[in-house]
Amino acid sequence: MTAPTRILITDSDNRSALAAVRCLGRLGHTVFTAGEQHPSLASVSRYSAGFDSYCSPYRDPHAYVRDIAQIVQRRSIQVVLPMTEVTTLLLTEHLDQLPAGVELPFPATDVVAAASDKAHVWQLAKNLGVPVPDSQIIQSASHAESIASQLQYPLVIKPARSRTWTGKQWLSASVSYAHCATELLEKLRGLDAALYPVLLQERIVGPGAGVFVCMNQGQVLATFAHRRLREKPPSGGVSVLCESVAVDPVAAAHATALLRELGWRGVAMVEFKQDLRDGSLKLMEINGRFWGSLQLAIDAGVDFPRLALAIATDAPATPIQTFRTGVRSRWFWGDLDAMLTLLLRSRQRLNLPPSHPGRWRTLWDFLKLRSPATRYELERCDDPAPARLAARRWFFK
Repeated sequence: MTAPTRILITDSDNRSALAAVRCLGRLGHTVFTAGEQHPSLASVSRYSAGFDSYCSPYRDPHAYVRDIAQIVQRRSIQVVLPMTEVTTLLLTEHLDQLPAGVELPFPATDVVAAASDKAHVWQLAKNLGVPVPDSQIIQSASHAESIASQLQYPLVIKPARSRTWTGKQWLSASVSYAHCATELLEKLRGLDAALYPVLLQERIVGPGAGVFVCMNQGQVLATFAHRRLREKPPSGGVSVLCESVAVDPVAAAHATALLRELGWRGVAMVEFKQDLRDGSLKLMEINGRFWGSLQLAIDAGVDFPRLALAIATDAPATPIQTFRTGVRSRWFWGDLDAMLTLLLRSRQRLNLPPSHPGRWRTLWDFLKLRSPATRYELERCDDPAPARLAARRWFFK
């Protein structure tokens, strides 16, 4: 191994942060963690060499960047790995405010911002011939009034950005559904003007087909894929039980074409859905950051944090061509939350697609607690503290 690197991993209460700390710590690097509070999932890991708190990037971005700069200076950090969309946007935008020489394994801020703009990515995909859902991009609620009666329902209401800075605060925007023109207009009028533009998108029913990619200067260093077996919420969201699968070559080709066109550097997740009507893949979005189920990729043999570190330090990185399929990763407490939601709410309220197996079949599968192929994401014998913290939080939340 090359000389140990001094690394700072932010967003220490994210599962991806824990996965990265464990991966890089086991490789012998000196890994520090930072977040809004301690204890956190990554800060209590045995592989965290120390923890620093910072001002919330969601409440005061300028103070956050200032705090990160001070931590980097004090800890003599060489590489910073942000774990969320907001912190990746902020640190790439303000890289010049960090001490000289510190590196981030991500592209310039305009590229990061473009990748997080769903309207931009949708248009880019159309130009490249990557299949996308039929969509209308609107700039205001009034814009939708003239076309609402002509649209096909149900449809998806998808703000172009999941996080928007207004100059005073970050606004969060989630995907919602409309089943008629009246419901559509009501929901659009309830959106803050800063959340526009908004995509009005046909609902694609079918399984997800995400492709996880690491690229550097146009070269693909690794691809990975998993199948979401259960999600939180059950209608579609964060995976709580997933399984490594072979990368779909069509999805990989579309993903790499998009990322090359953007000029991407580092890790990214490109999400598709397989349309049950014709079997085609339709692009959903690009997430230019580390993802929640990062631990599964590492368990299957694709250690994305190591590749990201190599990119940041200009170290040689041998592309990873294969990985183990059939490996499962279970985030137990998220899985339990999803199961309780499914038991307590109706299919209609949860917007479950017809293909969803339903509550009783899901409950039967949920109760299968042991499987040779399944690894529990947080529970690791050599690093038990994060799992204990997660359990304590769930019982006392």
